[in-house]
Amino acid sequence: MLTADDLGHALVAQQRTGERLGELVARLGLASEEAVAESLARQLGLEYAAPPLLPDPGAVALVPSGLALRRRILPLSVTPRGIRVAMVDPLDLTAVDDLQFHTGRRVTAAVAPACALREAIRLTYGLPPAPSSERREAPEPDGVRTEGEPTAAEELGSLAADGPVVRLVDQLLGDAAEAGASDLHLEPRGSGLVIRARVDGILRMVTEVPGTERASVLSRIKVMAGMDISVRMRPQDGGFRLVRGSRHLSVRASTLPVEEGEKAVLRILDPSQVPSGLDELGLSPDDLARLRAVIRMGRGVVLAAGPTGSGKSSTLFGAMGEVDRSRQNVVTLEDPIEYRVVGVNQVQVHPRAGLTFPAALRAVLRQDPDVIMVGEIRDRETAEIAMAAAVTGHLVLSTIHTTDAPGGITRLLQMGVPPHLVAGGLSGIVAQRLVRVRCGDCGGRADGCPSCHEGYRGRTGVFELLIMDEALRDEVMRGAGTEILRKRAREGGMGSMASDARRKVAEGVTTPHEVARVLHRDPGSRPPCARCGNELSPGARGCPACGKEAEAVCRCGTRLQGDWRFCPECLRPATPPC
Repeated sequence: MLTADDLGHALVAQQRTGERLGELVARLGLASEEAVAESLARQLGLEYAAPPLLPDPGAVALVPSGLALRRRILPLSVTPRGIRVAMVDPLDLTAVDDLQFHTGRRVTAAVAPACALREAIRLTYGLPPAPSSERREAPEPDGVRTEGEPTAAEELGSLAADGPVVRLVDQLLGDAAEAGASDLHLEPRGSGLVIRARVDGILRMVTEVPGTERASVLSRIKVMAGMDISVRMRPQDGGFRLVRGSRHLSVRASTLPVEEGEKAVLRILDPSQVPSGLDELGLSPDDLARLRAVIRMGRGVVLAAGPTGSGKSSTLFGAMGEVDRSRQNVVTLEDPIEYRVVGVNQVQVHPRAGLTFPAALRAVLRQDPDVIMVGEIRDRETAEIAMAAAVTGHLVLSTIHTTDAPGGITRLLQMGVPPHLVAGGLSGIVAQRLVRVRCGDCGGRADGCPSCHEGYRGRTGVFELLIMDEALRDEVMRGAGTEILRKRAREGGMGSMASDARRKVAEGVTTPHEVARVLHRDPGSRPPCARCGNELSPGARGCPACGKEAEAVCRCGTRLQGDWRFCPECLRPATPPC
């Protein structure tokens, strides 16, 4: 319908007004609105809704008049799982999200001419026509009412049902981000919804949402995360971006059916909190120097060990900050990608599509890598490929779920990785936990301090660093157990998490109470000395720090039980330890 001159004239006008080309062509009279809408529908592969637009009453009942006017949407028909609507702009994803949230149904869009749609909305909802004096020829900036947009009176308060819920969810997310929460839990309790936030590793009560808003809050989160709001009986995952001032956060959402309804957990990821180097983790000067030496060698497997939530990923990103990303090819395999890192080729693993950790790792090895970060060593195949890559001269960074550093070696062997690959490929293991840091403003007293929670603000790591040496490699080849490996590692300079924690207590970084909370159930830690609290080595007869005997021992070397009056070997009288 357009000549070259028509199109040129429209493009010049578009530079001045900023309108969409189709709307401008229709306003200038170069083509009809019907022709523009029909062409757009054909281009997008969508249905064209030709006038007159005749909506189904059941569909109209689901969409308030204010929403229809504000988003230029006319509901045409409805099914139990979907709703068909006429739109001027079917690519308006915000409008689609709002409608899905309101109706709980999937939206199918058809393209309709603007004037026909505007008139159909007016007639359907019984609204008065907009005064001609309010009609405008060019679009206006955001926040200014344009043609077809309702006044406050025309909206008739129909947005009151969704506005508070949207504001509530935004406030919950904003408050969680402001408090530095890592997770936000939404848990059904009775008919309501309990909101808890995990700050510095501790879940704390935030508020409780009444039952009347429970379904709306969960649906709003699903819409934001790109989930199917009609699905409530199976788990779903999704995510979205969250902007708070200058902070650009990522939110990973997960839902799970539970006995009383549906639970949602939002993981809040702040890229600004990713450590840029190992010196930000809290390692002791000696451990920092030893770990940096291993990283700078540029080969071998370095593992971060610990349970979920112990800061392993932060350690990996800190290690990547030590490598020269401008002169080396650094590749990561993650599931999912949590933080974007400049200068790093990040690969999202997709097991359902066949891109598993082993398959992706094999592909990466054909990409001339220098440094490879694997999100987690989950199986024998991944572990074997990683160890083989390390033997051939690559630096591989990964994580493993074990309680302590020597247990990481045992875990690899239990997976079925050949001992010669473990001995030849493994360079070091960093076992760690996170403890809360005393508040710098109140000194940990927490009396009315607005900056902290219970006297703590932020967390730091306590570490146990195992560096592979020849003695350890020999023990691995001989098939030694965890206790022997632990003993050899201590002889080679490995400290303990308990010792590192005591150092941080002595420096005033954290408190004994916090250390006891985190480490008191650690199977890898040894019993403390009853006199000075120093950790005792396996099989030790006494404390190396203060000399107190760990148990009663006869002069002949026989360990005595508590109820013995005489030594069964030499018959000397049994005496209690000093």
